[in-house]
Amino acid sequence: MLALACATLAVTLALAGAAGATDIGALQTKVSTGREEAGSLASQLQAAQGELAAAQEEADAASAREEKLNGLLASGEEQAARLADDVRRTQRHLSADKRRLHRARTALSQRLVAIYESGTPSTASVILASTSYDELATRTEYLDRIEQSDSDLAGRVAQVRHSVAAALERVAALKARVDAYNARLAAARSEIAGVRASAEAAAVQLDSVTAARSAALATLKSKIGNWVSDIEAAEAASRAEAESTVERWLGGPYSIPAYIVMCESGGNYSALNASSGAGGAYQILPSTWQLYGGQGEPQNAPKSEQDRIASEIWADSGSSAWVCG
Repeated sequence: MLALACATLAVTLALAGAAGATDIGALQTKVSTGREEAGSLASQLQAAQGELAAAQEEADAASAREEKLNGLLASGEEQAARLADDVRRTQRHLSADKRRLHRARTALSQRLVAIYESGTPSTASVILASTSYDELATRTEYLDRIEQSDSDLAGRVAQVRHSVAAALERVAALKARVDAYNARLAAARSEIAGVRASAEAAAVQLDSVTAARSAALATLKSKIGNWVSDIEAAEAASRAEAESTVERWLGGPYSIPAYIVMCESGGNYSALNASSGAGGAYQILPSTWQLYGGQGEPQNAPKSEQDRIASEIWADSGSSAWVCG
């Protein structure tokens, strides 16, 4: 009878354990696949974050370069403005020099005409025309001054003309250099702005990809969590069902496991083993019965008394007190 009870119990436990095996297996497969997908998404997310950081660094570098070039360009524009002021001042001075040059040329041309018409007095004519030494000295000094004035006038004309030409050349060269400098700065700023815009666009795109992958990873993790909860619930349900079945076998209306009672007496409270003298549902020996305070014979005692004494024996010795235990 014990063998039959144990076999029946094993079959019951097997059926209870397999109740949700298919569902649990499917959920475990989902969890395994989901975790692999989560790992892949995490790797992709990490790579995207690395690319995003690199793109952001490139954008920051381009922005810093553009800011520096903007400062240089502003400095170049200030220099160009100062140069423009210099050009305007030089042009005003140039206009004044041109007027002086015009007056000098007019005076020189008038003097040349006068010389052509009257001729230049010779030393001999000056001496012959002088009536005294003082007059000779005066005429000679006047002649020297005329010659020096003519020479100074010609030199002044040449000097002013040279100064004007040099100033024009200097202004033109400086202006050309500043214009070329500003052109290079503008081109560099345009190039840097393009690089920065491209880097920022790449960063925005990578940020969008990263956000999408983060959302997908969060959703997948949530699903995995739900699947794990479902597995735990299914396993708990299977355990509860198995425990309920075992409880029915181990508990029941008796104070010790039912399978022992069924094995010992078949649940008959009036049963008597003629060879050993054990009696009652729990097949308690008379000596043991009396030891735990039993009165009379165990098979003749009421159910409550048999249950009480069997419970005390179980508390002291467990299943070892019974052959079927």
